[in-house]
Amino acid sequence: MKIGIVGCAGRMGRMLCKEVMAGDGLELVGGTEYDGSEFIGADISELSGLHPAGPMVTTDTAALFAASDAVIDFTLPEATTHHAELAGEHGTAFVVGTTGLSSPQQATIEAAARSVAVVQAANFSIGVNLLLGLTEQTAGVLGADNDIEILEMHHRHKVDAPSGTALALGRAAASGRGVNLDDVSDRVRDGHTGARKDGDIGFATLRGGDVVGDHSVIFAAEGERIELTHKASSRSIFANGAVRAARWCEGKAPGLYAMRDVLGFK
Repeated sequence: MKIGIVGCAGRMGRMLCKEVMAGDGLELVGGTEYDGSEFIGADISELSGLHPAGPMVTTDTAALFAASDAVIDFTLPEATTHHAELAGEHGTAFVVGTTGLSSPQQATIEAAARSVAVVQAANFSIGVNLLLGLTEQTAGVLGADNDIEILEMHHRHKVDAPSGTALALGRAAASGRGVNLDDVSDRVRDGHTGARKDGDIGFATLRGGDVVGDHSVIFAAEGERIELTHKASSRSIFANGAVRAARWCEGKAPGLYAMRDVLGFK
């Protein structure tokens, strides 16, 4: 299976390339970076910590999509929107790990899914996807007198907040309660905010150091508290899940899929 990586010189991109090159039955056909990147022309294998073996980093994303069975994208929303259009144009399966997409940008992803298989996830870790399922189930079992708070921490370089995974956890909790997250989300608390509103799902964001990703969902009631937590110590778990999703796309009908589809979760 031929796989391409956009944003191949970033931290996540390098791990994705390494994972593909180590995978049985997989071929890394290429990787791209933005115009002006210092890595244009560099050997992708060498960037990924392996012996130089090619291919080289280019800027030609159209050619990458044309040559690939699937392309994996952990870049930025503006770039991902363009890549989704290329996926639809070239009939290339598309694995999307980019977060922070606006509604119009998400609509572009969904448009591509009418032509090709698209797997989109806020987090490709198997453990996090288990956490999503447990969060939805727990929210459904516990009564409304349990306050739900979502706490996340990431490295100092992360540009969006709350994280895409935190928002996915919020949606899972809201789904368990049978409500819309947009109607109950509380993302900013500063100053004299008054008492907590019943039914709200709160978010708290921490940034610092090199934290790969910590997420906790807290269910707090009178007399007891339940905390569900996942901590990532290596980005390799995300690369492993994303490449697994790319493999899964082979032969799949067009559609917008989630990691729960890839993993066979009910």
